[in-house]
Amino acid sequence: MNLRPRSFLFLLSLSAALAVPAFGTEGAASIPDFSAMWVHPYFPGIEPPPSGPGPVYNRSRRANGAGNNQQFVGDYTNPILKPEAAAMVRKRGDIALSGVTSPTPSNRCWPSGVPYIFFQPGMEMLQQPHEIVFLYLRNHEFRHVRLNEPHPARVTPSWYGDSVGHYEGDTLVIDTVGVKADRPFAMVDMYGTPFSSAVHVVERYRMVDYDEAQAAVARNLKENARVPDTASDLTYRGKRLQVVFTVEDEGVFTMPWSGVITYERPGMAWEENVCAENPFDFFAGKNDAFVPTADKADF
Repeated sequence: MNLRPRSFLFLLSLSAALAVPAFGTEGAASIPDFSAMWVHPYFPGIEPPPSGPGPVYNRSRRANGAGNNQQFVGDYTNPILKPEAAAMVRKRGDIALSGVTSPTPSNRCWPSGVPYIFFQPGMEMLQQPHEIVFLYLRNHEFRHVRLNEPHPARVTPSWYGDSVGHYEGDTLVIDTVGVKADRPFAMVDMYGTPFSSAVHVVERYRMVDYDEAQAAVARNLKENARVPDTASDLTYRGKRLQVVFTVEDEGVFTMPWSGVITYERPGMAWEENVCAENPFDFFAGKNDAFVPTADKADF
């Protein structure tokens, strides 16, 4: 994985141009304003929900009892997992315990998919009258969400699925189906929890006040470490953006489960981050990888 910082000015200019005319005067007051840059400086990222079934957590713990973000050993005993899925999570955990890092979409620079993409440390939401655009900090990942439209009768599977959204009062609700499961590194998290073509994700975005956000941070720090290279404004006491997402997949999970991402205001300059695929699979001690190659140049 090779990350190269470059100027982010062009993307900022584009973002501003897209965001400014998002709404006319009519109806603007009834639509919550989420258009901003947000950071989530925690790794591997998914926060526990306040209650109910949650995601797979890390069996490897640090001395303070929190999750070990240097070794991903998924809890295969989580009751959300069907037996086959639990076996896959356990197998990847055994690999991690042996000292080998397993490949994931993020460490191999592949498209994340949904909900894996919520690991991203930075996000900007652009709200348009008929569409929401998500720009993610790392590796040029982005998503389009059509507003007030149904899913097509036949959804063609794609990296990030087919996403449609609508507003419910102060909340943006996004429904995603059709995430491509026939792909390398098909997983919902860094523990290798799989998903099938039946995966269905519902996201609910809303602003939360400082006290509610701090309660979420307290839960989060029990599982995820704050990372120093993604800085947030620790002096900010205003409202923050939070998404609660629910995942259903009858092929993998025994029940729906939820996770949370509580975003913070950035306290750093945003630089473009480019993740370059590498033709050598260092993670498994081999010299091959899922990288397109050709015997003859096509130009």
